[in-house]
Amino acid sequence: MNPTTIQAVAAALFALALIHTFSTKFFEHLAHTRPAHAGVWHLLAEVEIVFGVWAMLFMAVMGAIEGFSNAMAYLDGRNFTEPLFVFAIMVVAASKPVLQVSSAAVQALVRVIPLPKPLAFFFTVLGIVPLLGSFITEPAAMTLAALLMKDTVFAKASRRLQYAALGALFVNVSIGGTLTHFAAPPVLMVAAKWNLDIVYMFTHVGWKAAIAVFINAGVLTFLFAKELKGMGHSSGSPYTGVPGWMVGVHLAFLVAIVVLAHHPAAFIAIFLLFMGVATAYPAYQERLILREGLLVAFFLGGLVVLGGMQQWWLQPVLLSMDATSVYFGATALTAITDNAALTYLASLVEGLTPEFKYAVLTGAVTGGGLTIIANAPNPAGASILKGTFHEGAISPLSLFLGALPPTLVAIACFRMFPY
Repeated sequence: MNPTTIQAVAAALFALALIHTFSTKFFEHLAHTRPAHAGVWHLLAEVEIVFGVWAMLFMAVMGAIEGFSNAMAYLDGRNFTEPLFVFAIMVVAASKPVLQVSSAAVQALVRVIPLPKPLAFFFTVLGIVPLLGSFITEPAAMTLAALLMKDTVFAKASRRLQYAALGALFVNVSIGGTLTHFAAPPVLMVAAKWNLDIVYMFTHVGWKAAIAVFINAGVLTFLFAKELKGMGHSSGSPYTGVPGWMVGVHLAFLVAIVVLAHHPAAFIAIFLLFMGVATAYPAYQERLILREGLLVAFFLGGLVVLGGMQQWWLQPVLLSMDATSVYFGATALTAITDNAALTYLASLVEGLTPEFKYAVLTGAVTGGGLTIIANAPNPAGASILKGTFHEGAISPLSLFLGALPPTLVAIACFRMFPY
């Protein structure tokens, strides 16, 4: 591995961005203990700005070293479809009409599950909603689950339950999108190149992921049953008052954006039309999460820019492993990179065995809950839920520890039933 100067700079800035990501809790604490400069500390504590800011610095350095035209050529060559899609789907999925029908569906499931209502609600949102990510996409599933649990669970939970639930949510969404070939970012990156269709995904990956999702949700529901019962449960949906025709219109927007996920010009046009409808009928809306969506897109866009310069060391690392070790290597590497970037790099290599492809893919989704940057939907969930955590910040170490047990469950399911 002999990196060029700009590749070495990109790797160094990527490492600094990782350190910054894991230090946001510290900066948030400084904001509370050093009020004279609270604004600066609050800004540095915003995890969503981290990679965007460091990517902007990288572009400035690249412009100085290689010239403005080369820097712009690199930027123009990056694919920003995923950040744009996550922004659009996050805002639409969090609109009041979509939340109303989603909450009603969850409440219907809660009524038929033979558990006390608070436990049935927790299990449904943590076990069923992540699997919906295989159809409405993982960012949409993450947004729905986070919003449904924000006030009902996270705002009332102990610190221990908060991080256990957040870790399980991140892991379950990461693996829960693998029942199909079009909804999970790391699967999308390789589906066409590796000829992965819905039959392959369900028979080789999806059913194992579903088992892990249900185990994670079930175990957590059992372990925190006493605390969950003490929270109580609302008998009806918190989102009401939207007529059926407006719900149908919003669901049509959601489906159209999902179907056109690979065509940014098309789904952004649909999103702008959605914004027009939302503005025209304010009585059927609550505040759209535009700020949160834009921050998440900024985060992912920065990851696209900086991540594009990491191939020189990531790809040789992957290729140095056999099919068995690459699974655990991919799981570990996912924690410090985006899992979609990991599978994309593997797809550039010709002649990989089916076992190797399976190991890379399952390893990438297995580690998708260990950190905020490990899976594209994670920043969306963190953005929605972080206000319920102490000092408004999520501790990276506590998240890792909370996600570790469900990650081990996923490892057991994928390795117990190998390719």
